[in-house]
Amino acid sequence: FPHLEKLQKEGEEGRRKINQYTRYLTVLIALLQSFGFALFLESLRARSGISVVPHPGLAFRMIYMLTLTTGTIGIMWLGEQITERGIGNGISLIIMIGIIARFPNEILQTAVGIQNGTINWVVVLLLVAVMVAVVALVVLMTQAQRKIPVQYAKRVVGRKTYGGQNTHIPLRVITAGVIPIIFAQSLIILPASIATFFPNNDFLQSVSNALRHNSPIYMVLYAMIILFFTYFYTAVVLNPDDLAENIRKFGGFVPGIRPGKKTAEYIDYIMNRITLPGAVFLAVIAIVPDLLVDSFNVTFRFGGTSVLIVVGVALDTLQQIESHLLMRHYDGLVKKGKIRGRMR
Repeated sequence: FPHLEKLQKEGEEGRRKINQYTRYLTVLIALLQSFGFALFLESLRARSGISVVPHPGLAFRMIYMLTLTTGTIGIMWLGEQITERGIGNGISLIIMIGIIARFPNEILQTAVGIQNGTINWVVVLLLVAVMVAVVALVVLMTQAQRKIPVQYAKRVVGRKTYGGQNTHIPLRVITAGVIPIIFAQSLIILPASIATFFPNNDFLQSVSNALRHNSPIYMVLYAMIILFFTYFYTAVVLNPDDLAENIRKFGGFVPGIRPGKKTAEYIDYIMNRITLPGAVFLAVIAIVPDLLVDSFNVTFRFGGTSVLIVVGVALDTLQQIESHLLMRHYDGLVKKGKIRGRMR
């Protein structure tokens, strides 16, 4: 959107406006989702035939929407406070903690299943090995990048020489992160969500049944949507034209490539090539762990999305902690230098 792009280039004030738009959109989505959840709860029936909601109707829906939306606003505010006063992205940290909080209970249930004989310990060892391999692959692919060399010409201004150094542009293999999987999940469950609003529509119910979790059609469509959104979000996050223009503006060039349009085409070509293995990896990591868990019928849920979120947030938090420690180290050196200068 040109308006949002213009705001993004306005610096801190533009980012504040974008954050405000994001808050409004979050409240709108929370209202819509809470309304859908309220209808879903009203449609559920317990085994005895009694409705799960004792008093369904407008009052229940309004209270449910108010409660869920208020909770969403509270979590959003808490995440912003963590971001401003703490280390890392607050919302991402909250999501990561929510995922990790499920692990002790699931591990305990798995241990009870092994003790009761309902779960084979050999299967558990196999799944642990798969989990370690998946985490290692996620770390490898998350950190993987293609470096495009950039050289800057020397400029002489008065008695000083500027430029002349060699650097590089780090292009990540998975630039989009976990966003494509989240978008794909939202779209893949959309037909089932719409079907809950029209329980008597045979067509919508058949589509919902065809797209049930881990069905062949579900997996193929899920993988295709992930591939599409990986390319789409990468194109949104990284604009080759803007990148090439910034390089040219500061007197830089890619060796062997003409500045301007040719550089943008070259960066776009590289991005398309390295995004493909990243997109395929995201599709595999989103589908295979769930298939293994369902095939072996264990209680421990090991989803690729959860692993990507936990690993990505953990790596980002570690990098920010290291940068803070480095800044404190430099601040300490500067203070020591000032004290020694005063003593002299």
